[in-house]
Amino acid sequence: MKFFIFSQRSNSRRDALTSYKTQISVKNLKLTTLDYLPLAGIILLGAVLRFWHLDLKPLWLDEVITALFSLGRSYNDVPLDVFFPLSTVKEIFTFNQGATCPQIANTVATQSTHPPLFFCLMHGWLNWISPINASWVWKLRSLPALFGIAAIAVIYFLNRIAFSPTAGLLGAAFIAFSPFGVYLSQEARHYTLPILLISLALLGLILIQHNLKTQQYPKPFIWLGWVIVNSIGFYVHYFFSFSFIAQIITLIGLLYKSRIKNKISLFFLSFALCLLPFALFIPWLSVLKGHMGSSETNWLPQSPSIAPLYQTIAGWLLMAIALPIESQPLEIAILNALLMVVFGSWLGWHFFKGIKKLWNTPTTHLATFTLASFILWVHLEFLAIIYLLGKDITVASRYNFVYYPAACALLGASLWKLKVKRQKVKKGKKDFTVYFIIFLVSLLSCVCVVSNLAFQKPYNPQQVADNMNIQPAVPMMVVVGYNNSQDVALGLSFALALEKIRASVNTENTYFAFMHSAGGYQSVWEKLSQTQIPLKYPLNLWVVAPELKRTNYPQSLTFLSQSSCTIDPAQHYRVGIPYQLYRCR
Repeated sequence: MKFFIFSQRSNSRRDALTSYKTQISVKNLKLTTLDYLPLAGIILLGAVLRFWHLDLKPLWLDEVITALFSLGRSYNDVPLDVFFPLSTVKEIFTFNQGATCPQIANTVATQSTHPPLFFCLMHGWLNWISPINASWVWKLRSLPALFGIAAIAVIYFLNRIAFSPTAGLLGAAFIAFSPFGVYLSQEARHYTLPILLISLALLGLILIQHNLKTQQYPKPFIWLGWVIVNSIGFYVHYFFSFSFIAQIITLIGLLYKSRIKNKISLFFLSFALCLLPFALFIPWLSVLKGHMGSSETNWLPQSPSIAPLYQTIAGWLLMAIALPIESQPLEIAILNALLMVVFGSWLGWHFFKGIKKLWNTPTTHLATFTLASFILWVHLEFLAIIYLLGKDITVASRYNFVYYPAACALLGASLWKLKVKRQKVKKGKKDFTVYFIIFLVSLLSCVCVVSNLAFQKPYNPQQVADNMNIQPAVPMMVVVGYNNSQDVALGLSFALALEKIRASVNTENTYFAFMHSAGGYQSVWEKLSQTQIPLKYPLNLWVVAPELKRTNYPQSLTFLSQSSCTIDPAQHYRVGIPYQLYRCR
């Protein structure tokens, strides 16, 4: 009798596992028409949001760096310590078809602080779409937008396999309509490609988790795909390593919780596979060491206080809502900030209710553990960098891309699991009020993003150009002090914005110059006094001087022609860096 009972239990358990595996392999992978149409609609709308006004915003410092390297150029193509006409900027940003990936990698290694793969891919992409009649800025941003669109589909399959088809649609919808996702997709930077790779890596981790749950060894092609995706990620962005470390720790937790046979041998196999991405990164390791000691990474401030904690919460908030706050009147900024906090609190309440139900449901517990563990360990890594290494990476919300895919997936799953109270709803019908509010607010936020009302470009090149162009008909010279390549990229972002608005007048009456200021700005003033002005008087001279205090700007500047330029106290601005107008007569 005991044997019979045990046999019955074993058969039941085996049947349950077989049913579970069948559900994963068949039901959760095959798309029906009812699945395809909503998913296609979500991807289509996500694509529209990402390509809408794609070239509206000006290129900012980081995007200028992307443009230089992706076009096959370098800082060696930028004239330094001499005046050059604004029309020369167009020549700097022309596509160099003869550049090769090894050449781009060498340029990135010596003139940047990033791995090379993204820039090589961008160069190939720009060459492929060169026949398209579109602005070069649109072309530059189009590939990151496509990566952002692809991530929508991956999140759908991640949640579909981990939870349910409905959870897949909700996760895909959230990342598609997330203002943070749209913002990153419209950046000519290497953020959406890591998001896509992290999404694929998490999909692989979920498949491994399902195999362990059914007491099966993970399939070789799953391991292989997981290793390949993570190995590629190391060469796309250095912060991808945070994602991989969080995956490894989560995998250890999954192995510990599993009841699979020969767990020790599987543990050592997993350990060996986890070493492969690190081993494949060894050829670039010496470059990474040099980049870590570069002065260009010193812009991250130290934050021994609690600032990183509320900045982290603000980063979470921006994934769901982004109302106009930047460059707005104080009253509007405060009102919008309050609305964002209220909405974020309401959404957070629903999110944690859903997470609690996911965690307490046996069929979704392990998948919830996988995503939550990943997010938790990434945040702990961030805190270690902030408080142990003294680099506050929370000041730039864009670095949240490391855990962003998991956050979108988990939010979608929590909304799926959440049982909304059905008040005044006919029997048999569901109340979609919560979904409607969330996605309506997200869509409105996306409109703000693409309209340049939210997530405005750092240093606001367009505003700087507008302020400098106070007298369009008057000749203009702009002097930018530089101490490193980032200062040069910043000046080029201003030059590009100026070239766009002064092209209707005459770019030949506008000159630019980068003056080395490593020894202090006194050397810049002396160099100007030995320079012949290339334009006729009267003219406006703007001096962009990073790290220079307003009181340290001289009252007048003299050129070789003995002409004097007098400071205009009413025309001093600061957008992260100061710039001052001198009127030359």
